[in-house]
Amino acid sequence: MKKIVEIKNITKSFDGEVVLDNINLDIYDNEFITLLGPSGCGKTTLLRIIGGFETPDKGDVIFMGENINGLPPHKRNVNTVFQRYALFPHLNVFENVAFSLREKKVPKAEIQRAVTEMLSLVALKGFEKRAVTSLSGGQQQRVAIARALVNQPKVLLLDEPLSALDLKLRKDMQVELKNIQKATGITFIFVTHDQEEALSMSDTVVVMTEGHIQQIGTPVDIYNEPQNAFVADFIGESNILDGVMLEDYKVRFSGHTFQCLDKDFDVREAVDVVVRPEDVDIVPEEKGHLRGVVTSVTFLGVHYEIIVDIGGFKWMIQTTDFHDVDEHIGLFIEPDAIHVMKKSKFSGMYGDYSSFSDEMDEIGEVDLEELEELEELDTESGSAT
Repeated sequence: MKKIVEIKNITKSFDGEVVLDNINLDIYDNEFITLLGPSGCGKTTLLRIIGGFETPDKGDVIFMGENINGLPPHKRNVNTVFQRYALFPHLNVFENVAFSLREKKVPKAEIQRAVTEMLSLVALKGFEKRAVTSLSGGQQQRVAIARALVNQPKVLLLDEPLSALDLKLRKDMQVELKNIQKATGITFIFVTHDQEEALSMSDTVVVMTEGHIQQIGTPVDIYNEPQNAFVADFIGESNILDGVMLEDYKVRFSGHTFQCLDKDFDVREAVDVVVRPEDVDIVPEEKGHLRGVVTSVTFLGVHYEIIVDIGGFKWMIQTTDFHDVDEHIGLFIEPDAIHVMKKSKFSGMYGDYSSFSDEMDEIGEVDLEELEELEELDTESGSAT
């Protein structure tokens, strides 16, 4: 595949705080790539540097072989769709999409053809004369995308464009965005903090935190083969445990020795072990590799989310079978459900669901306290009248 954007040694600080620290990244033609990470990780700053809205302190942005560090946004063959769609409220749908073409003095017939094509692509055919203020959030987003694509940029930057939409519409738009990207062949660089969006839409996911790239890979690789505890925790739910690699294909954790599929670690090397909640089988206590007691159960429609105490470590298990609080159960874990990682600066920071249970308890306590206060106020009001 052909490289279209090269990020080389990009560093950026604001008020003395490093937001991006020596970032290197290659982006390819016709790729849907997602910059994924928590708030403050630097993903939006990186997007703005590619778009020309921020200037790096160090490093270079190479676009199709040329350094574009000093090129202003309007001279880059890149368009951006922001969180706020910034549509012109006094113009109808057609004129919003046609705006940049009219500014460039494109012939009327070509404008008509290009705008009609774009509106058909984003499923807004027949909306040409509608006021943008009368549209739903999803429809406004489609207008913003059509306006950005009508100039046929080589790259489209999308800065959390789905964040303002409700859950069902957001899921619908995830599918539509991916279809639009495939239909146009334009490289999409998408920024989000939503793991599901990243996994469902992307060809490549770039996981970021603290101004660094933690891992680059396909959604399947990122989920199944996380490189450190941060990635494992941020991409879905994970039980992350301290372990020891006894030898190739054999790891010990939670007081039990397991067969696994990992190798090439030092003998008796300390490691992090990841077991996804959906990969654990609940069996009768006497048949389990591990034994524990259920401390909480949450019904989530498709499955139950169960917290299990095993020697003081709280595991999360996702299962379609109901198990009640205080029930003693066994956990059976297949070799391919175990992923072994090198220790990192994030080791010990994630993976125990004790805090999850504690937070739920605290929320319950706060609600009860507030309810008691409201009841007292109601009683006082009744006495006063």
